[in-house]
Amino acid sequence: MQTDWIDTFLDLLDTGSFHRSAERLGVGQSTISARIKALESEMGARLLTRSRAGTRPTTAGLQFAPEARAIRRLWQGALQQVRGSGTHAVTVRLGIQHDLAGGELGLWLADLRARLPECAIYLEPDYSTQMCADLETGALDFAVMFTPRAHPDLHVVTLGELRYRMVSTSADSLAQVAADSYIRGNYAPAFATSHSATLPRLADTSLASGQAAAVAGMLRSIGGSAYLPQTMARALAAEGVVRLVGDAPVLTQPVHGAMLLSMRTRRLQVALLDITRRRLATMGASGTARA
Repeated sequence: MQTDWIDTFLDLLDTGSFHRSAERLGVGQSTISARIKALESEMGARLLTRSRAGTRPTTAGLQFAPEARAIRRLWQGALQQVRGSGTHAVTVRLGIQHDLAGGELGLWLADLRARLPECAIYLEPDYSTQMCADLETGALDFAVMFTPRAHPDLHVVTLGELRYRMVSTSADSLAQVAADSYIRGNYAPAFATSHSATLPRLADTSLASGQAAAVAGMLRSIGGSAYLPQTMARALAAEGVVRLVGDAPVLTQPVHGAMLLSMRTRRLQVALLDITRRRLATMGASGTARA
């Protein structure tokens, strides 16, 4: 049995489409069909049915799905061990939401190094969707994200909330913020929903970005008003690039830690949760942190 057969089968369960899986896996539909045919031959059972309505698992396919995920996790774990970690006992592969990979990232890494000196650390800033996929395949051990995806193999814990403050290069009050120069931060679905409900006048603007660093760059180059993570907003204000819009509401975005369900009680994952929760609190990202 080849690992790409397993990857293809599990991707089809997710997409329900040979066409979409071929696009996601970067192969032709004929290759997808050949892999599934080979897997079904190996298993001695039909695992998927294909029709105009899409691709659906058979009873045998539903029974095989959790075993397929376990096989993929074991294979990824074996690869990570064989690749080695230099003089360290193990490499910890971490994912982090782009907006959290800012100035406080170095302090978070320092916390991790101090608490886990036996571990080498690989860190990948990314978006929630990709981090969820990487956790499911075993490519990541732990991830800090905004929008976890519900999945039977994932364990998600809410760690706190990231605060966002409105800043502007020209306005001192919310009434002075012009819609035509407003840059909307589309950071995550929860943030976007809160923003639209709280500030309907600024919900539909001509400029928007899903990365805080990009929004900050636009403020530097063309000016305007926008929401930024609180630490980034204060840093730009201290530089004199922007000023805080004092009467604008503080918006928040929940921050979650995610890992494989089977790993949730392991010492490493428990330590990662504790370290990350403490660091978020010092960033002003939890309900008990400083304002």
